[in-house]
Amino acid sequence: MKLANYDPGHFYDELFHAPGSPRPEAIPLVDRINSLSLEEIQHRQQAAQIALFKMGVTFNVYRDNQGTEKIFPFDILPRTIAASEWQVLEKGLKQRIYALNQFLADVYGDQKIVRDGVIPADVVYSSQGFLKQCMDLKPPKGIWSHISGVDLVRDRTGEWYILEDNLRCPSGVSYVLEGRRIMKSTLPLVFNRMQIQPVEEYPSHLLETLLNLAPDYIDNPTVVLLTPGIYNSAYFEHSYLAQQMGVELVEGRDLVVSDGYLQMRTTKGLKRVDVIYRRIDDEFIDPLAFRPDSLLGVPGLMEVYRSGRLGLANALGTGVADDKVIYAYVPQMIRYYLGEDAILSNVPTYLCWERSQLDHVLANLDQLVVKSASESGGYGMLIGTQSTQAEREAFAAKIKAAPRNYIAQPTLSLSRVPALMGDEFEGCHVDLRPYILYGEDIYVTPGGLTRVALKKGSLVVNSSQGGGYKDTWVVS
Repeated sequence: MKLANYDPGHFYDELFHAPGSPRPEAIPLVDRINSLSLEEIQHRQQAAQIALFKMGVTFNVYRDNQGTEKIFPFDILPRTIAASEWQVLEKGLKQRIYALNQFLADVYGDQKIVRDGVIPADVVYSSQGFLKQCMDLKPPKGIWSHISGVDLVRDRTGEWYILEDNLRCPSGVSYVLEGRRIMKSTLPLVFNRMQIQPVEEYPSHLLETLLNLAPDYIDNPTVVLLTPGIYNSAYFEHSYLAQQMGVELVEGRDLVVSDGYLQMRTTKGLKRVDVIYRRIDDEFIDPLAFRPDSLLGVPGLMEVYRSGRLGLANALGTGVADDKVIYAYVPQMIRYYLGEDAILSNVPTYLCWERSQLDHVLANLDQLVVKSASESGGYGMLIGTQSTQAEREAFAAKIKAAPRNYIAQPTLSLSRVPALMGDEFEGCHVDLRPYILYGEDIYVTPGGLTRVALKKGSLVVNSSQGGGYKDTWVVS
């Protein structure tokens, strides 16, 4: 089956206006795919997947009894975005990340936004991500979330919405970088013909962002990437980014607090560490400050961090900004801190802790998507249109028992991109996760991770739930 015969249906399609009518930025790509035989396309798809497997591009699944390591499925038909459209997205993402950082500084400081009644105090204090231990914390340069991933979706009309903020330990950028490398050899002719904005600069921008956190008096800072270890779902990414930046990949057992500084054990003795890119959740990073049973962190790290002798990306306590109830208030944050309207809209959201909204959610569970405020990865979620009566009743009981822990949103008709499934191209639903770095200024990687639901009709794009990914081409 050729792309020329592909029918985008009633959804917004990222490559096609209508059957046989590609969007202007996608024309060279569609023409090239149509010039290849099905056998050649399948061969290139298989070669790309084999190459990624050989490079170890995998992820680990905790809730799977078939083994921990899995291949992240990759589809060779990229998603295209016009540069003019990307400029709007980039501006909106910078605005959002700046406002969220202002919120974090405020909520752990003077709490003006709470005292002025913009966000209810109970909503903030009841968030699982709000850490009292971080009150009055002063991160280097006043920046809290240096590395962010914001999930975007389009609806049936083509309008963009922010679906979720990830300001703790966002993952997936290694797949963006490796997917791009593979695409350059999979479709070299069309890649060289189209003016595609590069993503390869991300590791150098990331290192610059981390070096910006080091105390000013240090001439040659030591940066490390702290991983929970090989069984973590994103361990490939941890080792990959450390290698790309040329920094040490360490576990908690490799570090110790000594003489008031964080030190790294080496064959030549202890070496001071100045900046950590952490891929460990807050509660595990220091057993003296948080969970005493944690074996992943470093005792005393929090005290060194508070003293200003250590830079940490991202800052501890950023999880409060990931809370899906707090998410509903981001447009108000933007108006409060910046005096502007949000450039990118939230998905309309019902807060179950408000009685009138709770009643509406319970009465319309078959039409809504309900999410746990603190879970991720596609877990703790009910898609009403694809649920059974028994599932809805069970979820209703959970919501009634803990209404603060749930939000609900309308079921969006997510945009689609053709994906190779067997012998034909099927329209599959996608989202987009751009990566934002906040150092001396805010940098947004052009494109990002396009996650794709590779089960026909599915709306769940998470890798842990059967999703795959595509390269994202911002076309100048």
